[in-house]
Amino acid sequence: MQVLVLNSGSSSLKFQLFTMPEARILCSGLIERIGLEDGKFKFNTDKDSITVETAIPDHKTGLELLAKQLLNEKTGIIKSADDINIVGHRVVHGGSHFSDTTEITETVKEKIKALSSLAPLHNPANLEGIEVAEAIFPNAKQVAVFDTAFHQSIPEKAYRYAIPNKFSDEHNIRLYGFHGTSHKYVSEKAIDFLGKEQSKIITIHLGNGCSMTAVKDGKSVDHSLGFSPVTGLIMGTRCGDIDPSIIFYLAEKYNYSLDEINTLLQKKSGMLGLTGLSDLRDIQAEAENGNKACQLALDMNAYRIKKYLGSYTAILNGIDAIVFTAGIGENSSVIRKMVCEDLDFLGIKLNQEENEKRSSNIRTINTVDSKVKILVIPTNEELEIAKQSVDLFKN
Repeated sequence: MQVLVLNSGSSSLKFQLFTMPEARILCSGLIERIGLEDGKFKFNTDKDSITVETAIPDHKTGLELLAKQLLNEKTGIIKSADDINIVGHRVVHGGSHFSDTTEITETVKEKIKALSSLAPLHNPANLEGIEVAEAIFPNAKQVAVFDTAFHQSIPEKAYRYAIPNKFSDEHNIRLYGFHGTSHKYVSEKAIDFLGKEQSKIITIHLGNGCSMTAVKDGKSVDHSLGFSPVTGLIMGTRCGDIDPSIIFYLAEKYNYSLDEINTLLQKKSGMLGLTGLSDLRDIQAEAENGNKACQLALDMNAYRIKKYLGSYTAILNGIDAIVFTAGIGENSSVIRKMVCEDLDFLGIKLNQEENEKRSSNIRTINTVDSKVKILVIPTNEELEIAKQSVDLFKN
């Protein structure tokens, strides 16, 4: 069975084609810098490694590039669209409708679309990926795996907001949590690595979107993102935690509409708002060259992560390990160092020499005498999505 997995982020799209249940990768790749002139399309197989630099204005264009490459007579991996049996899609917001992996129908698509206002950078891109995949692979089963599902174990005292009960009870306004597929995958890997089913782990997913999860005995018990994926940590273009009064101030002082404020907080804030840049690699390079705004943005980013580390350690009543994952978490030794500095009181001590090394495997970057394991675990949301997609049709 061949399973194509599409993982659409706000500005990137990762993909992998697996044979299942062997979990053998036939091809993989990344479409990044979507919406920018210097977009990149990377496609890798055992035989070929292809990189194309071109403007990729939207997710639809990126998916069309992928489909064309998959069917390429010389360097492609399939001969016919019918070779694909299942297409598994990452969908960010499932709201109260979806807590499990689901086969996609017209009704499911309507509900995903209805939830777009809660995840405007993601659900529209997820839905676009579904519709393009339906057109390209009409005979494949289309499956949605929701980011929110892993966080269904968060207790009511943590997921409920202190607003009048009718909004929670009648309209399901609550903390949902996101990046669940990634947090589930890396926390399970961490538990296996530690050899402790009873464990206290904090997973730190850092990419263009960022989030943290307190994981106790394999279950999510708290999470930094909430009703929508805009709260918590500072992200590429999203503001993270702010005082809600700022929204009213912007409306009154600048006469901004609600749509304008939403766009400001979702697409023009975060690292982009602080520096004019949204890619952390560019921000780090500018900071090294003396750009004070970029250095301040990095300081703020690490500071916010530390605040959540402290609060989640309190919630868990201790900590066995912290896990860095996703594009920034796996690759930025700078951010990892800044986060782990001055946390000796928590028993967190970074080995800077190990921190500078790169590897595609799980690795520890803590000192020998660190009471807390500091792990870098490459996430594989695509494999997790493939597994869940196949499991859906086992019964």
